[in-house]
Amino acid sequence: MTVYAVDIEQIFTPAKSFPTIGSMVNVLLKNSLVIAGIIALALLIFGGFGVIVSAGEGDTKKLEQSQQTITGAVTGLIIIVAAVWIIQIIEKLTGLKLLSN
Repeated sequence: MTVYAVDIEQIFTPAKSFPTIGSMVNVLLKNSLVIAGIIALALLIFGGFGVIVSAGEGDTKKLEQSQQTITGAVTGLIIIVAAVWIIQIIEKLTGLKLLSN
């Protein structure tokens, strides 16, 4: 039986900074939570701006659309906060450091 293997550190040099898959997932998880929070904040601002503009124009369709955007952004923020909370509970129960260095 022949086994073919490649040393990933030689081909993909950033892999040297991650000694384990867990450390890479840790970095990706932190960054994805930050990006999701920024997107939710942008949607809140965009939806709020839409409400202001639609109120000035008297367009109920745009108002409803903006309200749905705000509702979606708030729902997303709640999911993000719940995810962080669940991860912290898992950290406490297992002793693993998922969001910590």
